[in-house]
Amino acid sequence: MTDRIVSEHSGGVALLTVDAPGSRNALTLDLSAQLAAAVDAAERDESVHAVVVTGTPPAFCAGADLSALAGADEAGLRAIYEGFLAVARCELPTIAAVGGAAVGAGLNLALAADVRLAGPRAKFVARFLELGLHPGGGMTWMTQRLAGPQQAAAMTLFGQPLDAEGAVRAGLALRVVDGGHDELLTAARELAHAAVAAPREALIVTKRSLRTTASSATHGEAVDVEITPQLASLASPEFAERLSLLRDRIRSRP
Repeated sequence: MTDRIVSEHSGGVALLTVDAPGSRNALTLDLSAQLAAAVDAAERDESVHAVVVTGTPPAFCAGADLSALAGADEAGLRAIYEGFLAVARCELPTIAAVGGAAVGAGLNLALAADVRLAGPRAKFVARFLELGLHPGGGMTWMTQRLAGPQQAAAMTLFGQPLDAEGAVRAGLALRVVDGGHDELLTAARELAHAAVAAPREALIVTKRSLRTTASSATHGEAVDVEITPQLASLASPEFAERLSLLRDRIRSRP
């Protein structure tokens, strides 16, 4: 079977699956390039409002392919990063459905998403120093931002993995989804439902504002960031239509 990224667009969601079970979904240069292309295709598809990234069971992603990693120079490393960085840059809302081990570059892939759902067998593992390797791909920044400096140090310097429940407690995952892979994907689609129902342009601009206000120094600066796109949305036909429907519902109440 050829290792590949399986891309399925349906119901407003792009489901991107790293499908290389023989290597536990390790990211080769080709798979990283395919993943970046799949994210780009989802962004260009006007029917897609959210992206879900997962891996063929039993793993989520075992990291970078060791052959590609061993001989990599700077350009090679950046090529390995490209798949998960495309997820990190994605203008649409993103969900990582983590059903198994997310290790090294696979951890980066999970952390690159806006939200992570964890299956009962999920595991979040840095493993860089265990290989004598410095972390890469922004792993130290992502982990500290999401879980704080102490948890990041425990994972990175002391090799402490997080299971599904531990990831939720640490803030790396939103919740644990009981059941198998199908149940995990169903939960991811259900989480995406509100994004699918929202106007696509409003979603994109709101995600952009979230990224900007995350580094705002003050509440007032965040207000300034939000006011221009909010004014634009007030003038949009989508807002006028939805406001009219809401008023109709209110008037019809007994």
